[in-house]
Amino acid sequence: MFKGVSPINVDAKGRMAMPAKYRERLRELCDGRLVLTVDFSGCLMLFPEADWEQLERKLARLPDLNSKARSLKRLLMGYASECELDGNGRILLPSVLREYAKLDKRIVLVGQGNKFEIWDEETWNGSRDEWLAEVANDEGELPEDLESLSF
Repeated sequence: MFKGVSPINVDAKGRMAMPAKYRERLRELCDGRLVLTVDFSGCLMLFPEADWEQLERKLARLPDLNSKARSLKRLLMGYASECELDGNGRILLPSVLREYAKLDKRIVLVGQGNKFEIWDEETWNGSRDEWLAEVANDEGELPEDLESLSF
């Protein structure tokens, strides 16, 4: 399970260095092969190849006559880009995906269990503050299965 927030710099060629704490695990899990795609929150999602393939199979089974399902497939599968950790533990973020997520020099990699999210650092900080305010103000409703969660 991937967890934690890691600030990262994007180099002039559009590459990001995967934090060292994830590199070996990704090499074991997927031989360093990953899939990057868009997320509806304005960030990117980065999946180990096998996890992406599971999601892709589920997406492929969605009905094409349902407009929301068709749009979901168009975006997630259409923007999916295979990438691989290079010898220095970096991946290339394709320019079309960097543009979508407004990624420039400073980004944030956020572990989300079986995948990562990649955010523009400024966008992440603003969204994080909004989410904290929502929770503090008891805005929104928790899904039923989370109402009994305690920590």
